Amino acid sequence: MAFFSKTLTTLALAASIALPAQAFAFDDQQKKELGEFIKQYLIENPEIMLDVQEALQKKQQMAQQVKATMAIENNTDRIFDSKNDVTLGNPKGDVTVVEFFDYNCTYCRHALPDMQALLKKDKNVRFVLKEFPILGPDSVAAHRVADAFRRLAPEKYSDFHVALLSSDGRASEDTAIQVASSLGVSEDKIRAEMKKSPNDDIVQATYQLAANLGISGTPSYVIGNEMVPGAVGIDDLEAKVKNMRACGKTSC
Repeated sequence: MAFFSKTLTTLALAASIALPAQAFAFDDQQKKELGEFIKQYLIENPEIMLDVQEALQKKQQMAQQVKATMAIENNTDRIFDSKNDVTLGNPKGDVTVVEFFDYNCTYCRHALPDMQALLKKDKNVRFVLKEFPILGPDSVAAHRVADAFRRLAPEKYSDFHVALLSSDGRASEDTAIQVASSLGVSEDKIRAEMKKSPNDDIVQATYQLAANLGISGTPSYVIGNEMVPGAVGIDDLEAKVKNMRACGKTSC
């Protein structure tokens, strides 16, 4: 009903623009007749409402991208060069892909092969993993373990990331510690590091950065000056990387 009401209002305004100035002040009867006319027209042509909705969504998406572009320009170092993130692939690659992810995100698990394929096929891509635990306390706990593991064994973080993200069941503190132990970092060391360097401030900073970028779900990517929401797939990622090299933007 809300969308229908907004549509009526929009069409009424559009109709009024085409009328001469003296017709702007509708009396009650004219308003009633105009409303009935618009209502009947929409009933007979309901596809118009879909067109209006699609146009609204495109406008909102464009506004979100403009906001994200400005946020990227204002937070370049925090996005692409944070000391708290892990870089995979070529550390001096000519194109950087940043992924916001959560270890309990099903779509992130589906997107993992995309990252692996991109890094295997393109040896000049720099891939930054930005931990963004938004799916409950288990996710926060798992990411705390991941952060401790990163500090203790950064050279093994890629193996940790793949193992935990591709494991069955829900990621938690216990499952993350099990993965860390399987890679040679004991539970005692992990817990000591977590106590020594809790990552609450890091997580809060990521939440704020994501809010600035308009990111509310995972996975979400930042490539060049564009925020790319969702598991878009290897073809889209490769296309955007190719465009970055060709014209410095994700869309040439």
